Amino acid sequence: QVYLVESGGGLVQAGGSLRLSCTASGRTFSIYAMDWFRQAPGKEREFVSAISWSGGTTNYADSVKGRFTISRDYAKNTLYLQMNSLKPEDTAVYYCAARDGGSKYWGQGTQVTVSS
Repeated sequence: QVYLVESGGGLVQAGGSLRLSCTASGRTFSIYAMDWFRQAPGKEREFVSAISWSGGTTNYADSVKGRFTISRDYAKNTLYLQMNSLKPEDTAVYYCAARDGGSKYWGQGTQVTVSS
């Protein structure tokens, strides 16, 4: 009932930047928080960042704190993840997620590859 589409992934050199986007459609009025997760090959899915939809309160994993910034645009129903000072260990498929009162919805993921 909430549909999410990520974009903005790609190949970047270490130290570079990317901005990921996730556009929500469907029952977007019910969303109260959105998140970014990532999953590297052979690894478990890892929490990256979260934001409350109305208040804008943010939370970050220690591994990305100070380098990544999560934000949202109500008018565009879009979630962003600004990633700076990228490291090879940031390489992963990045997924956005939306939470409402009783469900969690996932996007298809976008690949981020950081070269040495």
